[in-house]
Amino acid sequence: MKFILSVIVIGILSFVAGLYTPWWSLAIVSFLVSLLIVQRPGKAFLSGFLAIFLTWFLVAAFINAANNGILANRIGELLGIGARPLLLVFITALVGAIVGGFAALTASYLRK
Repeated sequence: MKFILSVIVIGILSFVAGLYTPWWSLAIVSFLVSLLIVQRPGKAFLSGFLAIFLTWFLVAAFINAANNGILANRIGELLGIGARPLLLVFITALVGAIVGGFAALTASYLRK
């Protein structure tokens, strides 16, 4: 139950924080939520990783759909991955998820 609660809280708070603060605020959110909701380190990492991955994947996919993939195609060509908007959305979500997961893991180890 703590795992699901942690994923939901991190996802919602990181989305809201992302509207008003820089992208790295997701690490602060993951850290604080994992500090408040006690979990073992593995579950803390997974909850931060999963919450940010799902949040960023959905936001990036929504932005991609809103502009018909034009921006993602151009950015993909600049990065050398070609015109593959879904791959760019996945990479975006993966980068955020790694940051969120390690922030949650750090908080879990700090509690110990």
